[in-house]
Formats: sequence, structure tokens, C-alpha cells
Amino acid sequence: MRVVVVLVVVLALAACGGAKKATTTAAAKPILAAALGDGITAGSPGFNPSHADAKLLGQGENPKSQWEYWAQQKDPRLEFRNCGVYGQRTDEIAKRLASCARGARVLVVQGGIDDLQQGRTPAQAAANLRSMVARGKKLGLQVEVAELIPWNNGHPTFDASIRALNRLIHDIGRDEHVRVLPFYSVLSDPDRPGQTKDRWTAEGDNPSVDGYRRLGELAFRLP
Repeated sequence: MRVVVVLVVVLALAACGGAKKATTTAAAKPILAAALGDGITAGSPGFNPSHADAKLLGQGENPKSQWEYWAQQKDPRLEFRNCGVYGQRTDEIAKRLASCARGARVLVVQGGIDDLQQGRTPAQAAANLRSMVARGKKLGLQVEVAELIPWNNGHPTFDASIRALNRLIHDIGRDEHVRVLPFYSVLSDPDRPGQTKDRWTAEGDNPSVDGYRRLGELAFRLP
């Protein structure tokens, strides 16, 4: 009788060990997120995912100058494919979606400020963003779309168009049932509407390392 009891206990412990190992393996599986956008996605001005472009643009090589870096520090399950390209409009960004998203589980769509700067309307930029969100969903990805950030060097000229595009981005989130990442509110200075706090911007256009840290830690969440 004692032998039988011992055998049962051993088998039970073995079963628990196997389940624990399977759980650990599942938890360790990385979640590949494709980040598709402009210089805000790339990490400008401190980082560029293309080393050749970084040198050409005179940019640095500080990996902490990316919101993706800080999001990954917060959640080690994450693995990012940074597909940001400095200065691109949403129609240019859209052309890279298929290659960027290949093999990913999550797609983060970001862009629009360069559209406004180059004379496109908020509606035109929003149409491109909506198309990218729809394409990502059709590919079976979990999709998120990011707000524009406050633009200090464009203040106050572009304030109204940035707010208008952000409203349209929230319309996309509601219509397509995807999360809108609050990039604008996380960097906005409550004492200076339409602007980022000085310590959160590198040069008035893009976030500083502290700004990117806020985006990665506070604005980004998995779908």
C-alpha cells in the first residue's frame, strides 16, 4: 500500500512539473510588434533604425531614443520591429506596411505630422491611416493607431490641424474597434496648450529620451 501511495505522489509531482514547464515556455514566447510610422516611430533625433540613414541625417545611435525601447523594458515579452522612417507622409508609410508587418502579431500605425507640414489636409492623412488600420486587421494583426504629438516648432500655426487629425484618429479607433495610443496627452504641457513640455522634447519637433520614455511606459499598451 505504501508503494502505491509513493508512486501516486511521484506521478502527481511529475505532472505539476510538466505543467509548470509548459506555462513557463508559453510565457517566454515573444510578442512581435511591428511599429510603422515616421520619425516618431524611428526615434528621431537620437536614433534611426537604419544605421546608414542615421549617419546620413547626422543622427545619433542611442537606442533609448525610441518609445519601443521603453515599452520593451516595461514588458519583456515584447519584441519590436522598428519600421519608422524620418520625414515620411502617411501615403509613403503605407507602402511599407506589408514588409513591416510580416510575421508580427501586433501592428502600431503612427504618422500624419509630415502630411500636415507638406500641405495635406487632416482628412487626407486620416484616410491613409484608416486604410493602414483596415489592412492590418485584414492580415489578422492586432492593430493600434497613435495620436500625433504636440509640435512645439509648429505652434500655434498647426495646432488646429493637429487637433483635427487627432479627432479623426479617434474616429478610426471607434469605427475599427482598435486602441488609440494617447501620444498627444502623454506629452502635452497643461500650462502651454499645443506644446510638449521642454524636457520631453529634443528640439521642438521630436521627443527627447525622457519624452520617448513617457510614450513607451505610459502611452503604449498591448491590444
